[in-house]
Amino acid sequence: MIIDSLLDTDLYKFSMMQVVLHQYPAAQVEYRFKCRTPGIDLVPYIEEIRAELKALCRLRFAPDELDYLRTWRFIKSDFVDFLGLFQLNEKYVAIAPVAAANGEIEIRIRGPWLHTILFEVPLLAIVNEVYFRNTSGGLDLAEGRQRLQAKIALLRDTPDYAGCRIADYGTRRRYSRLWQEKVVTALREGLGEQLAGTSNVWLARKLDLTPLGTLAHEYLQAHQALGPRLRDSQVAALEAWAKEYRGDLGIALSDVYGLDAFLRDFDMYFCKLFDGTRHDSGDPFAWGERVLAHYRENRVDPRSKVLVFSDGLDIPRVMQLYAHFRSRCQLAFGVGTNLTNDVGPEPLNIVIKMIRCNGQPVAKLSDSPGKNMCEDEAYVAYLRQVFEIPATQG
Repeated sequence: MIIDSLLDTDLYKFSMMQVVLHQYPAAQVEYRFKCRTPGIDLVPYIEEIRAELKALCRLRFAPDELDYLRTWRFIKSDFVDFLGLFQLNEKYVAIAPVAAANGEIEIRIRGPWLHTILFEVPLLAIVNEVYFRNTSGGLDLAEGRQRLQAKIALLRDTPDYAGCRIADYGTRRRYSRLWQEKVVTALREGLGEQLAGTSNVWLARKLDLTPLGTLAHEYLQAHQALGPRLRDSQVAALEAWAKEYRGDLGIALSDVYGLDAFLRDFDMYFCKLFDGTRHDSGDPFAWGERVLAHYRENRVDPRSKVLVFSDGLDIPRVMQLYAHFRSRCQLAFGVGTNLTNDVGPEPLNIVIKMIRCNGQPVAKLSDSPGKNMCEDEAYVAYLRQVFEIPATQG
C-alpha cells in the first residue's frame, strides 16, 4: 500500500480545500492526467494503479491526525470536523489506456471539487511509485544517497550561504514514499536550520518540520468559471483567498496568465496585503527583477516581501538565485523532483491539471511554453484575448 495516510499530500491541498468548503461547496470540476515524458508505457500498470486507488479510497483521517490539523492557526474547526467525515470515492476516477494504444494512459477525475481536490497528489505519487518499482525495483539506492549527500554538502559547506534555506516540494514526483522520507530526514540532519520545511503534511508531522504551501494553479483556474466576468477572475481569486485567511498564507501565485497579466492585477492593495509571490514558470531571474521593480513602483519596500522560487530547481540554481537576490528581498526555495527522484533512472514528468469547472473549460497560460493543458482551443484563444496574452506564450 503506497499511501497509508490522507495527510500524505501537500499542504496547499488542505488550504485550498478549506476555501472550497466555505465559498464554493457546489462547484463541479474535471481533472486530467498527462505524462510529459515521451516514450513511457504505463498501460501494463493500470491494474496495479487501480488497486492502489482502491486502497487510497478506504482511508479516513485518524483522530490524532485531526488533532494535528487543529493545531494550525489558519485551519477552521468546522473544516477539521468535515475532514473527520471525509473519504475519497473511486467513482470519481476513471483510468484506461488512451485510444491511440501508444502506451499512454488516461486518468480523469470528475465530480464535486470538494470531494475530488485531494486526489491529485496521492494519485501522482502512486503512478510514480508503481512505475519505478516495476522498472527499477531492485535498484541500489546508493547512487541516490551519494547524490543527496553531495547536494547537502554543497549548500551547507559553501561560504556565505548559511542564510540560504530550502524546502522539500517533491511529493508528487517522488521515487517512492520511503525514499522521500529518507531524503527529508537526511536534509533535516545535514542542513539543520537551512531546511525550512516540507510541503508534505504527513512528513512534517512525523519529522516535526514546518508544513509549507499556500495555493496552486487550479485555485486561480477555477475562478475563470466561479468569479465575475473572466477578466476579473484573477482579482476575484486573490480577494476570496484574503477573505478566507485574513493575512495568513499570503503568497500569491503569479503565472496562471503570465507575469504581465499578473502584475496588471496585482496592484498596490495586493502588494501590501500579500506577503510575497511565487515563481513557477519562465526565467526566474527576469521574473524576480520585474516583481521587485513592481513592488518599488507601488511604494512597497521589496525587503519586506518574499520571493518564492519553485520551478524545476536544483541546488546549484537555488544558490545562483540566492546570490542574485540576497539582501534585496526575503527568499524561499522549494525543490521537488531533484531531491526526491534523483536516484539514477530518469524521473517522470507527470501532472494532473484541472481542465473544467462547472461545465466550462479552464486553462493556465504560463510563461513557460508547453505547460498549458486545455482541451478547448477556442477557449484558450479567448483567454489570450481577454488577458492580452501573446500567442507565443503558454
